[in-house]
Amino acid sequence: MGGRAETLVQLLYDAARRGGDRPAVLVKREGRFAARSWSQLSEDVSRAAAALVRLGVGPGDRIVQVAENRYEWIAADLAIQTARAIHVPVHATLAGEQIAAQIADAGAGVVLLSGEEQAAKVAAAGHLPRQVEWLCYDECSTSIGGQAVRLLADLTSRIDAAEAAQVRDDALAGVKSGDVATILYTSGTTGEPKGVMLTHGNFTSNTWGTIDAFGFQRDEMRLCFLPLSHVFARTCDLYTSIALGTPLALAEGREQVLANCAEVRPTVISGVPYFYAKVADYLRQGGTSETPAALEKLLGGRMRVCCSGGAALPDHVAEFFAARGVPLVQGYGLTETSPVITLSTPRASRLGTVGRAIGGVEVRIAGDGEILTRGPHVMAGYYGKPRATAAILRDGWLHTGDVGTLDDDGYLRITGRKKELIVTAGGKNVAPVYLEALLEEDPLIAQAMIVGDGRSFLAALIVPQREPLVELIRDEAIAVTSAEQALAHPRVLEIYRQRIDARLACVSRDEQVRRFRLLDRGFTIEGGELTPTLKLRRGVIAGRLADEIEAMYAPEM
Repeated sequence: MGGRAETLVQLLYDAARRGGDRPAVLVKREGRFAARSWSQLSEDVSRAAAALVRLGVGPGDRIVQVAENRYEWIAADLAIQTARAIHVPVHATLAGEQIAAQIADAGAGVVLLSGEEQAAKVAAAGHLPRQVEWLCYDECSTSIGGQAVRLLADLTSRIDAAEAAQVRDDALAGVKSGDVATILYTSGTTGEPKGVMLTHGNFTSNTWGTIDAFGFQRDEMRLCFLPLSHVFARTCDLYTSIALGTPLALAEGREQVLANCAEVRPTVISGVPYFYAKVADYLRQGGTSETPAALEKLLGGRMRVCCSGGAALPDHVAEFFAARGVPLVQGYGLTETSPVITLSTPRASRLGTVGRAIGGVEVRIAGDGEILTRGPHVMAGYYGKPRATAAILRDGWLHTGDVGTLDDDGYLRITGRKKELIVTAGGKNVAPVYLEALLEEDPLIAQAMIVGDGRSFLAALIVPQREPLVELIRDEAIAVTSAEQALAHPRVLEIYRQRIDARLACVSRDEQVRRFRLLDRGFTIEGGELTPTLKLRRGVIAGRLADEIEAMYAPEM
């Protein structure tokens, strides 16, 4: 790779050598953002790695981390790599039983917890793995399975500089590109969680490929608000910042993103489509959507590009940003691909597509329309699941399960999920994800789920965008006194009928939505209707809303 780091350990210590006292990670403390320098980060990592080695952690051991985004998450991730172990980050939003199951499946001997809340969740789980060392970043009085939870800082404080340096040097010499760096559990939209094994080479090749495609600059400032336990933020925010030697600011939380933008003035952010749609709505509701530079100012005044991933980006949202001088581009990838497969950039984008393959990555479309990819970004396999690995990795190509098309210029368009194809009673195959993306491009529609498997026609569950709907009701003087009345009012239903028909005017007769139902609440991760990557859990939703679905297919009177 022309002298470029091929392991995460080398990536960090190269950055520390170049960066010295320059800011590496910025975290809000006592009312302001304070920075840890590259030298301080590398020292913290080396000491934490040495503490893990003292505990008996060795090459290939699995270490689970359950924590929200914080400085310690980053230091622990890099320390685990430096201890030559395998990091298993678990989403902090999971229930205790889910966390315990992933700890057991990974066979972890050490678990790092952020604090009392996560410890209490795990302690309440019914089946806890034995012989686990429980460590915490914050003071914690909860015991887990009769064991005390120790403070990690107490262990690192006993490490001297010489011991830390020895562990660092051993890692720089011993860690190889093909070594597994992480196991990330992903269940997709259905099925038992599977542990995706990604190597150091997977991460570093994807990081450098993303940088080369995007042409990031050395004065970048990223604000990270997506969970670092997810591969999107980990590669595209954390490792990209390390490779470039540029600072990464951690947002306080989802509700503080815009306030944090004003404080740190980022040049790049990565987010999901829902966030960008909310930003556009915020400006519209405030009456400043057409005010010159209002969007740029809202995002801190220095924003060069916004990156979207995790779900399909509605064209109207991308157009809203572009019309106001802030490029919003999207990419495509999977946990199994580290994650980036294709990228749009401010220099090379095409509306409605997810860009072109980054360097070293191959993409082709199979005969049945499935998107296949191969290259250094493809996972080593599913942990402990050789059959599942063999099913998705065939002849060197990873079968994504997504369906799409490639144009003559190499731009990829996603049209649906292979496994989510709906087969109507008439035998027609329909890609619901594509139709849902079309519907969600309408400002009045926040979320949509198409149903119709085995039925004579398609129907849709629609979650309205609340603020635009309220504005429409006010503008049209529709007489309603409650949300329930609004969602059932004939004029509101007529408007949604018109909007649905307009959005689907470009698809075939078999892909039209004949009936729909407006819902009074959205689908959420917390409610179990969305995956952590914001994909619909169709079985869960269909089960909970079975009566509503059946009502849409009831004979008309």
